[in-house]
Amino acid sequence: MKIAEELNPLPRLLMGPGPINVDPRVLRAMSMPLLGQFDPQFTAYMNDTMGLVREIFQTKNHWAFLVNGTARAGIEAALVSLIEPGDRVLVPIFGRFGHLLHEIAARCGAEVTTLETEWGTVFDPSVIEDAIKKHKPKLVACVHGDTSTTMAQPLAEIGAACRRHDVLLYVDATATLGGVDFPVDRWQIDIATAGLQKCLSGPPGSAPITFNERAERAILNRKHVEAGIRPAGYVAPNGQRIASNYFDLAMLMDYWSEARLNHHTESATMLYGARECARIVLQEGLASVFARHTQASAAMVAGLQAMNLKLFGDLKHKMQNVTGIYIPDGVDGEAVRSSMLDDFGIEIGSSFGPLKGRIWRIGTMGYNCRKQNVLITLGALEVVLRRAGFNCRAGAGVDAAFAAYEATPARTAIAS
Repeated sequence: MKIAEELNPLPRLLMGPGPINVDPRVLRAMSMPLLGQFDPQFTAYMNDTMGLVREIFQTKNHWAFLVNGTARAGIEAALVSLIEPGDRVLVPIFGRFGHLLHEIAARCGAEVTTLETEWGTVFDPSVIEDAIKKHKPKLVACVHGDTSTTMAQPLAEIGAACRRHDVLLYVDATATLGGVDFPVDRWQIDIATAGLQKCLSGPPGSAPITFNERAERAILNRKHVEAGIRPAGYVAPNGQRIASNYFDLAMLMDYWSEARLNHHTESATMLYGARECARIVLQEGLASVFARHTQASAAMVAGLQAMNLKLFGDLKHKMQNVTGIYIPDGVDGEAVRSSMLDDFGIEIGSSFGPLKGRIWRIGTMGYNCRKQNVLITLGALEVVLRRAGFNCRAGAGVDAAFAAYEATPARTAIAS
């Protein structure tokens, strides 16, 4: 029998909306030997990771840990643990991932009300507050940065509105955490989740989560204690039992607490990787990381515009780590993406839904958010476009990006 060849993919520069190239430090950390889940060294790593995740989320929340699984695992854990059948949930949708939140909330049995805006725009916070007043939801579930549209929803006023009306606020920060300012406490976010594969420069497979006491009370009201380990005097809570075992945040809180009540076997390699992702960001410093992403975004935008390409969406609310570009008339968008990949080893993204075949998406995030990658990507895209018959001056994009880097030094390019 012929043995299959060893997996040996060609190297790629992943400049799409994610995943991105993993930082070599993270890969080295993930190669370390496994430990038993209750080994004191391993539980010390768990405690250390909780503190690091807390800093990345800019929160003083006690609860900040990892959900094993991709970013969607974090979303499911948050929503299935908060939403009881019949709960009212409000979901503002400005891209594909708002539709995802709607679907998951509906699967949890919620009565979901959606708000929709044209892709490429975001919501005025007053629109969301008006909907809160009208529909009186238990929870608002919102995406921060939706990579499908490259738009970022302002959240500070939404968090304040939710507090005024005693509504919980959940935010999916998968595409922004670790690269764009995301101050959980200052924005009054009750529960937030993310992934590693974008600004945190890691592989998909672990979902950082944090939540405050408001969310904790709602979760613990549904806490289920397994038969046989119920303490004396245990009284069942008032809420309906959380439908998922694996994504039960009440049980995960017990696992990540000092009690270490066994729930599942923590993924050692992903714990090592997530810990190193956070260490790298915090070693550089959040302000410096945000500045680097802002600077790269400005350079990418300048280069693309100099190449006579039209940017997609409301640029005032453009994500600082993903840029959308209209595919020029007469240009085969998929042929361009194929040439970028086959001839230069660079991946850029297409999009979904109403934007399928209309835009490309280029990411500048995490480990890939560096000057050389911005310049290389612009240079390659220019060559491919000129070969496809598109009119742009040779070197225009790279020249403009150089000028943008010189005009906005990283130390002053602080994100708002």
